[in-house]
Amino acid sequence: MGLRLRIIINPSSGRETALQDLDSVLMHLSGSGNLTRSDICYTSGRYDAMNFAINTRAEEYDAIVAMGGDGTVNEVVTGMMRGGVKLPLAIFTSGTVNDFATINNLPQSASDFARMLANPSYVTVDCGRANNDYFLNVVAAGLLTDVAYKANSDVKTLIGPAAYWISALRDLPSINRTFKVKITANGMVYNEDIIMFLISNTKSVGGFRSLMTNADITDGVLDMLAIKKMDPIEIVPLLGSLMVGDHINNDNVIYLQSDDISIESDEHVVLDIDGEEGSSLPAHISCIKHAIKLIVPNKEEPL
Repeated sequence: MGLRLRIIINPSSGRETALQDLDSVLMHLSGSGNLTRSDICYTSGRYDAMNFAINTRAEEYDAIVAMGGDGTVNEVVTGMMRGGVKLPLAIFTSGTVNDFATINNLPQSASDFARMLANPSYVTVDCGRANNDYFLNVVAAGLLTDVAYKANSDVKTLIGPAAYWISALRDLPSINRTFKVKITANGMVYNEDIIMFLISNTKSVGGFRSLMTNADITDGVLDMLAIKKMDPIEIVPLLGSLMVGDHINNDNVIYLQSDDISIESDEHVVLDIDGEEGSSLPAHISCIKHAIKLIVPNKEEPL
């Protein structure tokens, strides 16, 4: 018996190549006799992917396939968590930045993705929760962390990752802009003026492959990095350390691991959640251990 797939796709992602990728995946599966049913849900606006996932009848399918960028994947995960949908999840990377898929070596070609679906392996990964929102990769706030949702979607489609850097350059004059937070984790309290913070489930954030040095998607804890207020002359050396993963002992950095983190601020601070605008501080952020059964390549059958 072939696969029964619920496919949730953002047709405008990946410089609008997502539909071509989908056709190729289905062609490979059908040609190999590994497809019985493919119900395709096309998103056209925010929350569409979440609602498609929430309304998935798990008994009718073998897996959910999310095709799109980080925002699409986040909505699918949110829908699965809110709807209690316990199906395996496959992620096809077709967006501008795909940290979670990249760090987990998920296939980037249609043929490889189809082979993974036909002969899957699984890893049960953690999921983060920030107030009432869920995230598979990262929640963040502060300098540069709103780049993903401020970058124009048409520009992202046209020029890809460069759109993020163009938007980021606009924020650099605000390098001295800080906000005061109270961070509570592991029985410790940190009161600091900070430039930004990141709380991640994986090592890679924004294309920096080792930014969250100790992160592991299956360990039941989240990794937090916060950059304190500092003299501008110290920024460049710190950026160099961040790029090579040699930053967690820097005096200007708070780095911790916890399954439960609270962040408060008297200022209006908006959260970025997997590249989408989320709620504001205060935030209670927790790790839900082994929440999602992720489909990954079978090591016994190299792609």
